Amino acid sequence: MTGEADTRRARILRECTEGDGEALCAIYNHYVVQTTATFEETAVSADEMARRIAEVTRRLPWIVCEEGGVLVGYAYAMPWKSRAAYRHSVETTIYLHSDATGRGIGTELYQSLLDRLRRLGTHCVVGGIALPNPASVALHERLGFVRAGHFHEIGMKFGRWVDVGYWERRFPEVRATRG
Repeated sequence: MTGEADTRRARILRECTEGDGEALCAIYNHYVVQTTATFEETAVSADEMARRIAEVTRRLPWIVCEEGGVLVGYAYAMPWKSRAAYRHSVETTIYLHSDATGRGIGTELYQSLLDRLRRLGTHCVVGGIALPNPASVALHERLGFVRAGHFHEIGMKFGRWVDVGYWERRFPEVRATRG
């Protein structure tokens, strides 16, 4: 038996480790040097990526997707802001290998991240999208995000101004706690 069912069986979602840094750089640096999906302008080293993984995974999830033993995507959450009042809000990020789009990997990976965030007591999840990016907008909206804001010409990359839109998803079942 071949086809999508076999691909899904070979797909593994797991917690990211610092040892994944090099593979993540292979995915992320494509977006750094060729797109406006990230406003980072210099390729990231494996050591720097490992440092970022260590920082995030102390408190929040960072998930990777392997397909046939090859890392093809990742998603993670970071605190939205540093002030204590934002403690139940996060910003999420997802990147797929450029050859891994359009096969449901992003949906599966992002849904897994959202499920973990809900269990951790996250109330509001924010996704920032450099515009235009219809695929990312569609992914967020398919997963229940709604448009929350739009900043015009907020960043400049490759000599042109770039807009950023924000989408949010709330988990109303998560109640406020005093902290």
